[in-house]
Amino acid sequence: MRIVGNFMKKSKVYEYLNSRNIRFETTEHEPVFNMAKAASVPLPYPDAEAKNLFVRDGKKNYYLLVVKGNKRVNLKKFRRENGIGALSFASEQELTAVLGLTPGSVTPLGILNDTEHKVQCFIDKEFTEDAGLIGVHPNDNTATVWLKTRDLIDLIKENGNTVHTAEF
Repeated sequence: MRIVGNFMKKSKVYEYLNSRNIRFETTEHEPVFNMAKAASVPLPYPDAEAKNLFVRDGKKNYYLLVVKGNKRVNLKKFRRENGIGALSFASEQELTAVLGLTPGSVTPLGILNDTEHKVQCFIDKEFTEDAGLIGVHPNDNTATVWLKTRDLIDLIKENGNTVHTAEF
């Protein structure tokens, strides 16, 4: 299933995951716009919750950093370790144009809207350990989708985007 012209929103994400026979669980909740707000929402797997940062370098290369929710990201250290130029947060307009998302709804599932494959995804290595579970928004900040990290990585790769695991 490819959504062309219109970005894939929450209901289409669920349809897409089902069409790919990917097992997932959904937790509906009030809108959350940051990790502080997310901490007040009762979630079944809080240790698997992801924080997502959409950044770019000076050449308009885009990166989505998917990190354990309790971690702080040192962008300078990250870019040095990965051979990337200086990073800054992408604008709201870039977020909408590239991933079809709004602030507060950033998620690796937004990469399914990246038809030009502009975004490289870096997923925290810790998400691949133990149960390999990750919780991300379904392109809408009123829910969290819990799925296997391996399934998420496969979806992103099948979309034509590059995925790396990294230590944050």
